[in-house]
Amino acid sequence: MKILICDDHKIVRDGLKQILQHLEGMNTFMEAGDGNEALALLKKDAYDIVLLDISLPGRSGLEILQSIKSLYPLTNVLMLSMHPEEQYAIRAIKLGASAYLTKDTASEELILAIRKVSEGGRYISQSLAENFAQFIDKDSQKQKHDLLSSREFEIMIKIANGKSLLEIANELFISNKTVSTYRSRIMEKMELSKNTELTRYCLENELI
Repeated sequence: MKILICDDHKIVRDGLKQILQHLEGMNTFMEAGDGNEALALLKKDAYDIVLLDISLPGRSGLEILQSIKSLYPLTNVLMLSMHPEEQYAIRAIKLGASAYLTKDTASEELILAIRKVSEGGRYISQSLAENFAQFIDKDSQKQKHDLLSSREFEIMIKIANGKSLLEIANELFISNKTVSTYRSRIMEKMELSKNTELTRYCLENELI
């Protein structure tokens, strides 16, 4: 099995490789420090599974996920995140991810997820399955945040969590002006005017 690990922290990549050594058989691991590097490696060779961090410098993990599924639809993508499932998991699965795990997941669960995904299945935790049930109930009525792009959604969550535009710019390696432009688009699509209204919306829809 050929596995590509994409995370901007080398210590995380090294830790994942140590865990993956417990997989049966001869497996090949490659590393990428950001999404563009991952796409470059995928262009050169085929991989069975991509372990993709959701928080990457430059283009976000969700944006890279969309590119991978568009260019290489047969490639399985397992999303890794430090964010709780309720914030990003359903969106990631809708975009084509085969699994979504938080970084505090036990190593045994990661191995289990990879085995299931490698067999063509999807891995969904019990809590995520419950979230999906609620999502299906709500899906008949389109929610406003479904109109947001992956980047807009990511920035909305950060704003709702009380982060300043400068903090968000530093985290995403983009300019303060760019974040301000994204905020304006978000507010327009969500038909809101204040950050407090955005936070209230995210709380009411269990996004934070």
